[in-house]
Amino acid sequence: MRAVRADLHLHTCLSPCGDFDVTPAAVVGRAAELGLGLIAICDHNSAENVAAALVAARRLGPSAPHVLAGLEVTTAEEAHVLTLFDDLKAALTMQAMVFDHLQKEPNDPDIFGMQIVANADDEVEYFNPRLLIGATDLAVSEVARRTHELGGLLVAAHIDRPSYSLVGQLGLIPPDLPLDAVEISRAGDPAQADRWLMGARLPVLTSSDAHFLRDVGAAWTELELARPCLAELALALAGQGGRRVLGHGRREGGA
Repeated sequence: MRAVRADLHLHTCLSPCGDFDVTPAAVVGRAAELGLGLIAICDHNSAENVAAALVAARRLGPSAPHVLAGLEVTTAEEAHVLTLFDDLKAALTMQAMVFDHLQKEPNDPDIFGMQIVANADDEVEYFNPRLLIGATDLAVSEVARRTHELGGLLVAAHIDRPSYSLVGQLGLIPPDLPLDAVEISRAGDPAQADRWLMGARLPVLTSSDAHFLRDVGAAWTELELARPCLAELALALAGQGGRRVLGHGRREGGA
């Protein structure tokens, strides 16, 4: 077992609110510099930049973090949830369902920003024309069902925020919703998580939700794992097999 720092909510230039220089390779490289062992690329309603992040990690070799394939899905309730997979194929299957249920209006880059799909050499492959910043018509219960069918984990994103969170949108965490964890934003205090959990017994993660390179690793969760991967993360969240959540941290000067 070893302690692994994990930042499980990172955006790239595919997310319309992100910087152009937040390429998949740049994010992976910055995570490696900071000593993060486990990261998740979670762009809004898409996993199109995960493949490039995986290539970048392979190129870095042993110093690279393990990259999980994720999406930050906006549900019909306008709540954000993270779907995390170890298998890119599973993430792209989830993406296909999300694309089918997104609003039909196209993205307006002048209003929301460009949605850049990049390769591992920081080259633009294409621009996603969909309204990735918009909501799907998928209920959070359906996103949970599909995530678990595909072997993934479901995390309620930034539950301490008043908007775009389960607590902010619904006023509570539905007791019958099969979440694997909740996330407290880097602006929140995980020691006060009970304030938002309201009796729900769920493990707590902290992540950076970085849209800019300077914010990668601004907040993290420290985990005790045999090795960084989704299966070990699942055990740690469940507190099984000697795996566990050790604590939370924030980088000095992190925004």
